[in-house]
Amino acid sequence: MLSSEIVDKKKWTYQDYVKLDDDSVRYEIIEGELIMVPAPDLGHQDLSRDLEFFLWTHIKKYELGKIYYAPLDVILDEENVVQPDLVFVSASNQKILKSHGIEGSPDLVVEILSPSSLYRDRHQKKALYQKFKIPEYWIVDPANQSIEVFHLENEEYRLYSFATGKGKIKSAVIDGLELDLAELFHASRSVDSG
Repeated sequence: MLSSEIVDKKKWTYQDYVKLDDDSVRYEIIEGELIMVPAPDLGHQDLSRDLEFFLWTHIKKYELGKIYYAPLDVILDEENVVQPDLVFVSASNQKILKSHGIEGSPDLVVEILSPSSLYRDRHQKKALYQKFKIPEYWIVDPANQSIEVFHLENEEYRLYSFATGKGKIKSAVIDGLELDLAELFHASRSVDSG
């Protein structure tokens, strides 16, 4: 599997980003660095789809907002444009929704770890999402069948909920949400990698 890589050393902005003419490659800009992001594997896609469905079902039932999935640009500022695996925007925060993506901080972002994104998701993106005051950040680890829910308190992420295997997680920003990991990871069994 290809790893994420910095494309070049110049400072990139959103205006540079929209001029890229290669639609076959996904990119993100983190602190002005253009990063090529490889396509996710099938197991990642299955998990993303199933998690999005679980979240969408709850969010729609209670009219809490909207959930989106990658690829979708989340434009935090001119030098930070990311494509989280899943993004929740609450009903009270809909002003950030634009036809070309999301401009500003959503209420929740979800990153599903892969070998190529492990460091970036656990460190760079966590710091970035904290900097832009995104209220909640989930790190989903398929290898360990776990989810970490970080909630912003006093401008710093604190572990709010954690579960692995057969446990359940809760969200501070999606009212009433309780997610059973056994059900999620069972639904998303990976395809044979052989």
